[in-house]
Amino acid sequence: MNKKKPSVDSNDPAEPTRAQLEILQVLWKNGPSTVRFVNDQLNLQKDSLSYTSTLKLMQIMHEKGMVHRDESSMTHIYSAALEEQRTRGVVLKKFVDTMYEGSVKSLMLELLGNEKTSNKDWDTIKHLLTKLDDEK
Repeated sequence: MNKKKPSVDSNDPAEPTRAQLEILQVLWKNGPSTVRFVNDQLNLQKDSLSYTSTLKLMQIMHEKGMVHRDESSMTHIYSAALEEQRTRGVVLKKFVDTMYEGSVKSLMLELLGNEKTSNKDWDTIKHLLTKLDDEK
């Protein structure tokens, strides 16, 4: 059995696809898990996804170094190899670059102009902005 561990260059964080991100979110939320558990969690969120599709995707993610695989027992246990905050940052930066030409200001104006912003959200945002302003 090949126990070679894939390596991820810490300076070049992986950019997961949407499906890979959904798997990572299950692992970040629940910790190390079997493919069956991940597949069950994904099926709670959306239309039926076959076990073999989830398995294949997680095997590819392992080859790319996005997840670790513990092969010490008959049932393999997978855990996220990518840090949640860092991965979110990579995905968000790509989104802002693509959709808003890199303008955080445009993104924020779009978000703040959204009718779903509640009074509680506004209060939290104001508090955060005041805190950031005080730190400068």
